[in-house]
Amino acid sequence: MRVDEAGAALMLAAVARAVLDRVDDLTDADLAIGDGDHGIGMRRGFEAVEMVMEAPPPGIDGVFRAAGMAIMSNTGGAAGAVFGSVFTAGAAAFAMQEEITAEGFTAFLAAAEGAVQRRGGVAEGAKTMLDALAPAARAAAGADDLQAATAAAAKAALAGVEATKAMIATTGKARSLGERSIGHPDPGAISMSIILGAMRDYVAG
Repeated sequence: MRVDEAGAALMLAAVARAVLDRVDDLTDADLAIGDGDHGIGMRRGFEAVEMVMEAPPPGIDGVFRAAGMAIMSNTGGAAGAVFGSVFTAGAAAFAMQEEITAEGFTAFLAAAEGAVQRRGGVAEGAKTMLDALAPAARAAAGADDLQAATAAAAKAALAGVEATKAMIATTGKARSLGERSIGHPDPGAISMSIILGAMRDYVAG
C-alpha cells in the first residue's frame, strides 16, 4: 500500500487503536515487574494521538511529530519521553517526502533508536523497549519495499519482546527486582512491538 500524507495519519490512527486495544495486556505486564501504570500512561498518550490524527498537521513529518508531541504531553513519566521521542526524532526521516518508502521507514527506525538511546541512557540488553526497537531497525534495513520493511521490523520486534524474558532489568522500576525480573517480558518492548505490528498491518492493507 502506498502511504502518503493522508495515509500516514491513518496509519498512526491505526497504531493508536492497536495500543488502546492492548492496554490491559500492558498493565498486566507492568504489574509483573513494575507498578502497573504503563498501560494507563500509554492509554492517555495514544488516546491523544487518536484525537490529533482526526485533523493532523501537513506533511508526513508533521504527522509523526504531532503524534510524538501528543505522547510526550499526555503519557507522563519515562514512557512519555521515550515513546514520544520515537516519533518526534523519527519524523525527520520523512521531511519533504511525499510518501513513506522502505528507505524512509528504515531511517525513521534508526533515528528513533538513536533518540531512545540518548533520552533513556540505555543500551540493548537492559530489558527495555530498545530491545524491540533496535532489532527492528536492523531487520528493516535493506528491504526492497515498505511492506517487506514493516513486516521484517514487526517480526524482529516481537522476537525482541521474547528475548527480554531472559534479561535482568538494569534500569527503571524493575531494576530493584534483579534476577526476579527474569521470565517476564518488558512492557515497553511489548508496546514497541504493538506499534510496529500495527504499522505492518496497515501497510499490508
